[in-house]
Amino acid sequence: MGANNGKQYGSEGKGSSSISSDISSSTDHTPTKAPKNVATTEGLDSSTRTLSTPSPGLILPSKSSSLSSPALSSNGHETNSSSSSSAPAETVAVIHPQPGTHTRSRQKSHPLAPIDLLPDHTLLQIFSHLPTNQLCRCARVCRRWYNVAWDPRLWGTVRLTGELLHADRAIRVLTHRLCQDTPNVCLTLETVMVNGCKRLTDRGLHVVAQCCPELRRLEVAGCYNISNEAVFEVVSRCPNLEHLNLSGCSKVTCISLTQEASLQLSPLHGQQISIHYLDMTDCFSLEDEGLRTIASHCPRLTHLYLRRCTRLTDEALRHLALHCPSIRELSLSDCRLVGDFGLREVARLEGCLRYLSVAHCTRITDVGMRYVARYCPRLRYLNARGCEGLTDHGLSHLARSCPKLKSLDVGKCPLVSDSGLEQLAMYCQGLRRVSLRACESVTGRGLKALAANCCELQLLNVQDCEVSPEALRFVRRHCRRCVIEHTNPAFY
Repeated sequence: MGANNGKQYGSEGKGSSSISSDISSSTDHTPTKAPKNVATTEGLDSSTRTLSTPSPGLILPSKSSSLSSPALSSNGHETNSSSSSSAPAETVAVIHPQPGTHTRSRQKSHPLAPIDLLPDHTLLQIFSHLPTNQLCRCARVCRRWYNVAWDPRLWGTVRLTGELLHADRAIRVLTHRLCQDTPNVCLTLETVMVNGCKRLTDRGLHVVAQCCPELRRLEVAGCYNISNEAVFEVVSRCPNLEHLNLSGCSKVTCISLTQEASLQLSPLHGQQISIHYLDMTDCFSLEDEGLRTIASHCPRLTHLYLRRCTRLTDEALRHLALHCPSIRELSLSDCRLVGDFGLREVARLEGCLRYLSVAHCTRITDVGMRYVARYCPRLRYLNARGCEGLTDHGLSHLARSCPKLKSLDVGKCPLVSDSGLEQLAMYCQGLRRVSLRACESVTGRGLKALAANCCELQLLNVQDCEVSPEALRFVRRHCRRCVIEHTNPAFY
């Protein structure tokens, strides 16, 4: 058993070697094979040993005490450690013979490394915490590790990162290996995360679409070479896809089925996509027509993030509210063409809305906030930072109609003052996070009202506000768990 664990596999190792080199070739430089019974400091690190597998005796790092104690020379006599101080910096792993045994026979049967004594199910549990590239490296250690590392239970998720990574080639090689037991199909792979891989193209996504019919989650954030064609292919061939992150994919303009997939659907089923979570942050090419297409094909959306989609207008939000009534979280931050009319349409999402971000939507005023207060009584989170048209009247409507509000950000709203905070303190006593950064009209009176009524407050941001140290101390006394972010040097 121990001898087999230490052997380097033959034909099976070639596929794993190719996979590991594809995944880590851009960032990993592998040392050459070390001489027998000699391991450099780099060679002692198992994370960098990918081309060869030394004997288990060399894998173990030498104890620190052996560096200061006298070492044995090849003829068995002690040598002074100071005499070797001028030698090259190498760490020699010496196997000391036990009393009554011959040195040569001792070297032929090396002791097992502690990890080799673990059963397969324990090794499998350890491997389950490794990222994809490290798992591929482990498959190159020995035959036993190869079999454990390619256990299908470890390959429900693939995570690849790195700007220089050949993502297309890595995906192709991985899916080819995972399809060996089930030809042309990876039935176990449900999550693919290739965030920040700028060299990922449509070819890589086509491979995912063809080989991963059970895919449920796909993240390609920052992969700006992805286009509509590849996205359409994935959503058409992966009917169970629920989570899709396309943030930073500036070429993507909408989400839809391919024409071929649309023709195969029955009229009763319609052209629906089962996506629940969609992130299209920084998809600058997304326009009203694209959002209408998304709303028509993705009626099950519950989480939609459209930050910095600067071409969207109020008209598209009307269509969104009509076709996607189950949206619970919606972000429209920095969509500067969205105004009160669009906020009115969004607010009519059948009372399902819990999270709403309209930060820096400068066209939103108290009128739009009144619609939110009227139609969204279950709202928990509101980010209205930079909405300069918001005043105390809007906060008053919000406080009276949304008593379950937990988090509120009205920073950089110069018309918000102490009277609005007093209304919040009176009706929203469950508030936990409040940001008033750069609210020039807020003073200590409003903060004291918040602290006296909102005892569960955990975070208060009053940076760039004219607030006295006494008011901040009052907050600290009444809300002991509250973290106060401020710019007042007199308060400490």
